[in-house]
Amino acid sequence: MPIHLPVRVVQDPSNGFRRLPHLATAEPDLRISFDLLDGGRLQARMSGPALPTLRGGEHKAVLSASPVEVRSAAARLCRRWKQIFVDYQPKDAVGRPQPDRRRPYAAAADLRHEPEAELVAVVSQLARSGASVLFDVLFGGDDERVEIFRGYLAMMLAGEGLRIRFDSHDLHLPWPMLCLKPQQLAYAPPSAAATGKLDALFSLFLGHRHQIEHTGDAYQRLWLPVPGPGPVAVSLNHDTRIGLKTCAPAVAATLGEGTRCEIRTTYDDLVRDLGEADFDEQLMYFWGHGGFEANGSEAAQLVIRLSDETPFDGYTVREIRSEHRRTGTFHPFVLLNACQAGHAAGDADRAFLGRVLVEHGAQGVLGPQIDMPQAFAAEYAREFVRRFLRGGPDDTAGRIAHDLSRHFTAEFRNPLGFAYALHGGMDSRVRPSERTDQHA
Repeated sequence: MPIHLPVRVVQDPSNGFRRLPHLATAEPDLRISFDLLDGGRLQARMSGPALPTLRGGEHKAVLSASPVEVRSAAARLCRRWKQIFVDYQPKDAVGRPQPDRRRPYAAAADLRHEPEAELVAVVSQLARSGASVLFDVLFGGDDERVEIFRGYLAMMLAGEGLRIRFDSHDLHLPWPMLCLKPQQLAYAPPSAAATGKLDALFSLFLGHRHQIEHTGDAYQRLWLPVPGPGPVAVSLNHDTRIGLKTCAPAVAATLGEGTRCEIRTTYDDLVRDLGEADFDEQLMYFWGHGGFEANGSEAAQLVIRLSDETPFDGYTVREIRSEHRRTGTFHPFVLLNACQAGHAAGDADRAFLGRVLVEHGAQGVLGPQIDMPQAFAAEYAREFVRRFLRGGPDDTAGRIAHDLSRHFTAEFRNPLGFAYALHGGMDSRVRPSERTDQHA
């Protein structure tokens, strides 16, 4: 009778070249997508290898919330982070601002010396608001299908360490800032970091529990970047007047260490280089003023200004890169660390600049969803750039962003790492030229 013999492959003569490299990517553990139906209704879909399925299909439910309601709730959440955390001002016994503590959570990144009871009171408000946006607004209501969907979603989010993709760019939701409710963790394994009230609050945030990316483009650039020979190419695009009292100079030094670093301070410099068909930078770092400008009857758009204060936006990227979209080289990972880049009204499109960059080939875009204090923004950039450029093969953008969220809460007692959102690029990493040379 036939016998099944065990087989172990000890040599791969094709050296992994049987598959096209752009197809050898790992799917996320969990994918949550949103479709806009007739009548302005939202349909949510959920799938992925980590998710128990119903009869082998994906989870699906038509939600009660409208896109306008969801975007409004998301904008309010971002404003609350600015109002009650970044701008927090302690008062004395008679209600006057304490002169020796002027906006302490904005003045420094390290909050270890701030009263923990104060931090607990403020962070608890942020967690309550983040949970309400997710479960009372987006997935609220008494519809049976929504209740089932909500239950499975809470069960998955209560775990830790998942790679989650949210296809939701039209909703402008700051996913890492959203939260679970404490009762939803009742049956989850306890977090090793949750040793006190503040740690327990931090553990409710999705950015603390999982790697998260936002996306919405079904056909992003389908090939992996192949760097040229020599040092990794990076750039610093900055306003030289910003962040002089922070560790911004240290970020610049980290960018330039062992790399080919291009420094740009004006719009003309940036546009000139972006206009080249082959743009080989693997990391573009922006450090400047950001803000939202009116766009007629459409949503306001994010613009960034360097030293010359000329606005640079998503339309500029589209104008410059469109003729090279199919034939040119453009695959940077972009860190948009512009101050005020997250401060906007409810109808502003926070994702537009990042979406256009990804549309034209960028691996991913990481940036703040709130008006980020310069002190924290510089510390975050220093740690992210250091690990992204000099980390190991497992130091992807998604893993670094997740680790930094935990690092700043555990070491600095500061939750602002949750306010950075990743648009695409969860698995982006620097690919040194020597790795390419090994397969030449």
